[in-house]
Amino acid sequence: MTDTKSTSAASGIPVGVLWNLPNALSLLRIVLVPFLVVFLLTRYAWAGLAVFWAASFTDWLDGYLARTRNQVTRIGKLLDPVADKLLVSAAFISLVELDLAPAWMVVVIIGREIAVTGLRAVAADAHMIIPAGAIGKYKLCAQVVAVSILILQLRFEWLAQYATIALWIVVTLAALSAVQYFWAFWSRVGESTH
Repeated sequence: MTDTKSTSAASGIPVGVLWNLPNALSLLRIVLVPFLVVFLLTRYAWAGLAVFWAASFTDWLDGYLARTRNQVTRIGKLLDPVADKLLVSAAFISLVELDLAPAWMVVVIIGREIAVTGLRAVAADAHMIIPAGAIGKYKLCAQVVAVSILILQLRFEWLAQYATIALWIVVTLAALSAVQYFWAFWSRVGESTH
């Protein structure tokens, strides 16, 4: 049994605050990334798809558990988006390597992730919280669908046309959600200067 009053020697933060189930699921998602890359690059489509779906499910589950069990932590707020970006970036970059996704589209998708992450850091430094918009949530769902179709294309070539459509949807949503996020940021900056 873990003593929730014990603290991490390095941080002085109670261990129970650092290591709860939602944070462990985010960490598991990070651990699954190398397995995803290996399965994809060795063309084990079913294993790659299973790892990707399992990791994607932990993304939903860690957020759900953190909210319903009141276990939202600072480390979780850091781990969750890092895990998401590692998973999505690793999947898309692997799919570029397999010639299943155009590199320019993947650059737009990953570039959006990096830009929004940087803006979030600036906002946090200015004590601003900018919640994720609806378009960003749709983008995440579209990414899961697109990556899944692209992985399945390793076994079913006829999915190529659907994969292209799915990628265009992801790129469009990535661009729109970046604009939405930057607009929300600049609106907050404008409010704080008045």
